[in-house]
Amino acid sequence: MANQKSLQIASLPLQSFLDDLHDKYKLEQEGAVADYIPELAKVNPDAFSICIATVNGEVYKVGDYNQLFTIQSISKVFVYGLALDDHGRDYILTRVGVEPTGDAFNAIVLDEQSKRPYNPMVNAGAIATTSLIKGFGASERLNRMLDMFRRYIGHDVFVDIAVFTSERTTGHRNRAMAHLMLNFGMIDEPIDEALDLYFQQCAVMVNCQDLAVMAATLANKGVNPISKEQAVDSRYIKDILSVMYTCGMYNFAGEWAYKVGIPAKSGISGGIIAVVPNQMGIAVFSPRLDSRGNSVRGVKVCEELSQHFGLHLFECSHSKCN
Repeated sequence: MANQKSLQIASLPLQSFLDDLHDKYKLEQEGAVADYIPELAKVNPDAFSICIATVNGEVYKVGDYNQLFTIQSISKVFVYGLALDDHGRDYILTRVGVEPTGDAFNAIVLDEQSKRPYNPMVNAGAIATTSLIKGFGASERLNRMLDMFRRYIGHDVFVDIAVFTSERTTGHRNRAMAHLMLNFGMIDEPIDEALDLYFQQCAVMVNCQDLAVMAATLANKGVNPISKEQAVDSRYIKDILSVMYTCGMYNFAGEWAYKVGIPAKSGISGGIIAVVPNQMGIAVFSPRLDSRGNSVRGVKVCEELSQHFGLHLFECSHSKCN
């Protein structure tokens, strides 16, 4: 099935299709930029880009693909992978579950029985995951995290200090989650250090092309398709993609799985990544968000790409199934 999909995509003018998608949605005005983190409210709401990177290292792009923005919750995917590299699947499961939740991404809630956060894609789970990153002190842990992002992207990245400070100043809800998890033994002291690292990971600067390459690295069994560097152990790719598929779009995850049908993750700065295993990574950047915190244009673009190219994991045409 995967080979047939690849042939379908290769036979179609992908760049022209992306150009047409960009033209179709560039005047879309639905949604609003995130404003509960003051620095994010300053972004240009009309910025819009679409990028696709294939596992062969080809990149297709349109729009504002060089514009930098903070990665925000998309970072959770990759930090989860780093935690898996550091501790292994079994230990991570004692601290963070893998169950989807119908709650909002910032809900202050833990599993009633296990006391774990439900999954690593919601804020509570991401804070717990971040707290597990190895290193002797805050600087080493930050440097290890930044080097992990470098492997996925292919170049060095930096933290936007203004956004980090803004998130740190207004992050009272995330602090409440951390204290609740500390009470149940899901994270350890010092929690301020873990929270700072979490705020820093969300404030890492990327552009749409960077995100597409990161997604393509996941599609390529953890190997950056351009630099050829191993970004994460290949045995953890199935763990990462599984939680992306079931939990990556928050309380829109079920509808996303139904309509789009590929692993994905969104962020409140307006980014969305999607992974077509063994084929490509998709990235969209558009800061106008819906009520669930997902990019309005991003969701529509991914829906069209999935439908047009038959990317849904359970897509089953007569030619594939007979």
